[in-house]
Amino acid sequence: MISNLGYLVFEVSDLPAWEKFAVEVIGLKIGKKTREQLNLRMDEFESRIFLELGEADDMIAAGWEFENEEKLLSYLNQLATRGIKTVEAGTDLITKRFVEKMFFLIDQTGMRHEFYYCAARAQKNNGFYSNKITKGFKTGRLGVGHFVAVDTVLGKLTDFYKDTLGLQVSDICQGPIKPGVNMEVTFFHTQTGRHHSVATAKVPLEFPKRIHHMMFEVNNITDVGLAYERCQAADLTFEMGLGSHPNDEMFSFYVKSPSGFALEIGYGAIIVDDETWDIKRYNELSSWGHKKLAH
Repeated sequence: MISNLGYLVFEVSDLPAWEKFAVEVIGLKIGKKTREQLNLRMDEFESRIFLELGEADDMIAAGWEFENEEKLLSYLNQLATRGIKTVEAGTDLITKRFVEKMFFLIDQTGMRHEFYYCAARAQKNNGFYSNKITKGFKTGRLGVGHFVAVDTVLGKLTDFYKDTLGLQVSDICQGPIKPGVNMEVTFFHTQTGRHHSVATAKVPLEFPKRIHHMMFEVNNITDVGLAYERCQAADLTFEMGLGSHPNDEMFSFYVKSPSGFALEIGYGAIIVDDETWDIKRYNELSSWGHKKLAH
């Protein structure tokens, strides 16, 4: 089983805007940087977010981590027995991602899913420090955070994460996103138990991006408030104001990134224990708050 969601990869059209947003507002640290690439750090690893220059302004790959080579190869063998083919990554991609070994496949939206083990940590004299996030980001064995993929093809993408990747369903939420239009969101977790590393949002509408948002979790509720105020000071557009979700119990807000999709910053999400966990269905997307703001 997949251990966690280790990194996210995006193709973005404005690297300088992303650098300012990531460092000055969110509190990430710059890793490797070139004219066509910007890596972002949020802990001891070389990179958790990879930004590549291009016109898509969308997520292009997800990095799924395994504890060791044996578990990675066992997972790939399970895929193969079900007729699911993967491709072994070449040296250039492995080097770019700072991992030991990688295989990948591409889903029906064109997004690449990269299966790897042994990501490199930064040198000790280049440890992670942020003067914006006082208690750090909640990563470690839980991974980078989560993303919500938009499923506009009659549930096929939801089936992909459940049946192809083999992720476990945490729960399901449904509710209106505007008058007369409902959205159903299915939440999936990996072995290490972050409530969800990915969710799929079934929407009966065309959507311009592969994802609605990505999420970073912090270790201190105060850091959510401070990040909210930094977004206000930077005159950024909020997708949703402060609020809480009924299923993972996260306290959070959503702000638009320079690429148009949202970033959720939150605190306090629960951890799933598969031995005691029961899948639940909720008839609301938020317990309170998360209102659309004028700006």
